[in-house]
Amino acid sequence: MSAPFRRLELGALRIDDERPLRHIALYPRLKALLIRDQYTFRVPGPATSSDWNRALFLNLGFFRPGDAADVLVDERIPADVVAHVAWHHLAGRALGPAGKTADGLLLAESIASAFDLHLVGRLLPHAPRSTFLATQVTAMAEVASSAGLGAADFAALLAAVAGDPEQAFADLRRLLFTALTRLLRAPGTDAAARILAGLAGHRFHALLHHYNLANWILFARAHAVVSPRVDPRIATIDRALARAPVALGWLERSWLRPVEGG
Repeated sequence: MSAPFRRLELGALRIDDERPLRHIALYPRLKALLIRDQYTFRVPGPATSSDWNRALFLNLGFFRPGDAADVLVDERIPADVVAHVAWHHLAGRALGPAGKTADGLLLAESIASAFDLHLVGRLLPHAPRSTFLATQVTAMAEVASSAGLGAADFAALLAAVAGDPEQAFADLRRLLFTALTRLLRAPGTDAAARILAGLAGHRFHALLHHYNLANWILFARAHAVVSPRVDPRIATIDRALARAPVALGWLERSWLRPVEGG
């Protein structure tokens, strides 16, 4: 039986919707990191289905640290996915063994997902017709509406994100990490509901369920030991990011620049 996937490096793929991201200084550096490290992706072989829902299922259900070659539908990848993958890869490099703990996995996801919102803020004024915005903002609007956020309030939220994308990244990253690590340790449904209720005052609470919280909590429980308290190595980084004047600047100086320098 033939292998279900071919492994292709980023240079062999077509990157869709990349032009709008070229003015974002971190994007080409994150892309270059994947190319330099020869990061590979899984592309369906001739006898394998290329259905998008199948690829999503495999990515969400069977992600493994150290073998995080994302499943693609074909030899194309959206530019925002390049950045998302790169943040996970960079976190793995920066955190070392701590990156494979439950809290390390959740920290990486909080950073990668918050950068998605950062991209929304950066692209809204410069590339409002980008494919990324068309899909991302629509999905966010649906989740926000379900959470009770009206159309006018959602528009105001987007305007605030566009007005300060760096702060939007910092705020969402902290919210996601806090929510994920607390929910990970919730002993049951009532406790989890109380945790969510306690986060209701955060400006991004209506977007929480846009970020697949359940998948990451279940994954962390299945593949890593959950300690009673947040891993102190990860807690230290979370505090440093929360205290940094610009969280993305901290990550650039502490994680990306040292890797680029070899």
